[in-house]
Amino acid sequence: MQIEDLRIYMAVVKAGSFTAAAEQLLLSKQYVSRRMAALEASLKAQLLMRNTRKLSVTESGQVFAQHAQRILDDIQEAELAVSAGRQELHGPFRISMPMSFGMSHLSPLLARFLQQHPAIQLQTELADRYVDVIGEGFDMAIRIGKLADSTLIARRLGELKRVICASPAYLASAGTPRAPEDLLQHACLRYGREGQSGWELCLEGKSKLFEVRGPVISNTGEMLRDTAVAGMGLVLLPEFIIAPAIARGELITVLEEYWPSPLGLYAVYPQHRQRSEINRAFLAFLAAELTFL
Repeated sequence: MQIEDLRIYMAVVKAGSFTAAAEQLLLSKQYVSRRMAALEASLKAQLLMRNTRKLSVTESGQVFAQHAQRILDDIQEAELAVSAGRQELHGPFRISMPMSFGMSHLSPLLARFLQQHPAIQLQTELADRYVDVIGEGFDMAIRIGKLADSTLIARRLGELKRVICASPAYLASAGTPRAPEDLLQHACLRYGREGQSGWELCLEGKSKLFEVRGPVISNTGEMLRDTAVAGMGLVLLPEFIIAPAIARGELITVLEEYWPSPLGLYAVYPQHRQRSEINRAFLAFLAAELTFL
């Protein structure tokens, strides 16, 4: 087994096909196929399931991928340690972040981080899906809300306040709610899975789930904000999405004494990446820049 085989294998796993991996690595498809066959022969295990339509990773292949990625990461760290005298961070850095917060807050920070470390090869994915950090080969992910139990290391970066608001026109027409129980009489614009089950608000110092109904459910906060500005109902969203609309008077906050607890903002990363100089530098950079949270 050769180090090159591990790199090819991880490229195949991430790309989902020999052809795509070969294109990324500037190799022939035949060469990639031969190396993978040789790798499986040396391990005496089937790592990949091949058919005419799809290539999938076996259970053994998934286990091997985790170890292979760790080995490749360690090699990269060794290379970085040898070249540390240059005091320059370099190499790939793959990060996932939520769409709205990534666009509004993290995108400009990433640009400034790259200005400080131009030798870093950055790859970002902005999406609200829950990525498999280890399985998909991410160095880090930024997450908002409660964290699921996992083997990932988590660092809290701050918290994001959530508010309830509506347009002046909607409140003039439908009235202003005075208590959470009033929400059932209002059109509530609901955000993602949380909105479908209800709004969790604070009542007498404790969180309580209140049923809400309304004409719109969306996983995009900006769409719900714009729908609320148009006078279609009440909305519960993180403040960073709607603060400009509130400042312009397009939205008015209500039920302030019942606002839900803030959402935690976290950076999570695999245990084998805790020694990464890029990870460490980026975490320190975020801690210094996100002081407003």
